[in-house]
Amino acid sequence: MAPPIATVTPDPVGMATKSGKALDQTDDAIQAVNQLKGAAEWDSESTFDKGKDKTQFRQYETACERVKNFYAEQHAKQTVAYNLQARINFKAKTRARMTIWQALEKLNTLVDESDPDTDLSQIEHALQTAEAIRRDGKPDWMQLTGLLHDLGKMLYFFDAQGQWDVVGDTFPVGCKFDDRIIYPETFSANPDNDHPVFSTKYGIYHEGCGLDNVMLSWGHDEYMYHIAKDQSTLPDEALAMIRYHSFYPWHREGAYQDLMNEHDYKMLEAVKAFNPYDLYSKSDDVVKVDDLKPYYVSLIEKYFPNGEVDF
Repeated sequence: MAPPIATVTPDPVGMATKSGKALDQTDDAIQAVNQLKGAAEWDSESTFDKGKDKTQFRQYETACERVKNFYAEQHAKQTVAYNLQARINFKAKTRARMTIWQALEKLNTLVDESDPDTDLSQIEHALQTAEAIRRDGKPDWMQLTGLLHDLGKMLYFFDAQGQWDVVGDTFPVGCKFDDRIIYPETFSANPDNDHPVFSTKYGIYHEGCGLDNVMLSWGHDEYMYHIAKDQSTLPDEALAMIRYHSFYPWHREGAYQDLMNEHDYKMLEAVKAFNPYDLYSKSDDVVKVDDLKPYYVSLIEKYFPNGEVDF
């Protein structure tokens, strides 16, 4: 017998949806004019973060014990065996069915123990990211990606064993843990660290195999990537932004590039274009959720045409 599916009755969108569609049409018209003027594409340099003191972000050296303890647990428990089982569990059932916006509202009860930069609610961070992208004139699909890039944290309410398999920086399992991963010394507690195969440079992979063939540590990035790939019409660049935005050893530190293929180089540029909005928007003013909801509901409807999403 198939496992039961939790169903959430969608909120009536009514006038909100109508207003959202009008906003979407206006934004489309603005985007068209901006393109004629040579306005920003997805890969243009971000401008919203000019003048920000970026040294104040990702301060893991001075992070609180909560953050340090989180990474010690994550690095000890993210093994090949766990990752294989997590992917089997993911494919075995549907955990809940709801709209993207309902999922964002549910996510508000989660506080990310791995993040030293913000104590904002999840929906506020999502909207800060999306609005920063929007202010820079980036395409609407990238705005939506900003809104839902962390939505995979819904995993915490279903199959997670803690926060260590939901949040935090990601990294490959099945090959040597690179020293450019945050707190690399804590991998000494991971049983794969001394494995005769998993501890070698390429491990179970080979040079140039492509990141699509690499098993990244299981968490909200991988979870939401698979959901968006199967249930949305978002482009490859958006899917890469979702899957790799926490893969800091790769897109920030330059690790694991031997595993990349030609396609990955283009996706790396997409992730680098997205990262400032995820990271540096955390210092922006708090957004007004109710005011922005109609516009983003219209984008959700555009790129998730089935309405409800299986989580």
